[in-house]
Amino acid sequence: MENNASLFERIGGMNAVNASVEIFYAKVLTDDGINHFFANTNMTAQSGKMKAFLAMAFGAPMAGYSGKKMREAHAHMNITEAHFGLVAGHLVATLQELGVAQNLIDEVVAIAVSTKDDVLGN
Repeated sequence: MENNASLFERIGGMNAVNASVEIFYAKVLTDDGINHFFANTNMTAQSGKMKAFLAMAFGAPMAGYSGKKMREAHAHMNITEAHFGLVAGHLVATLQELGVAQNLIDEVVAIAVSTKDDVLGN
């Protein structure tokens, strides 16, 4: 893989994004600390939105993400630092489960952390 390949390409493209989102939400939905955020959510639609967002955030060669802005999407949810930490932990565990290299996980975490203020409404 070329050194200038996007994170999207380096993690395995859309197949990797699809697999990670499916595993990630399976973990999230069994976590009583955060699953209430998804109680009234169409998870098929939510998974599709997350796949599109992650692909774009990781540098996929595609049209830009057209969903709600991060702050707007989470404004009504009263998400705390603890909730954010639980979600981030599930993301890391998912990537580890899929055998993603630690340096790539670190890049994914950096992207996730860059959204934290918007998710928390800070």
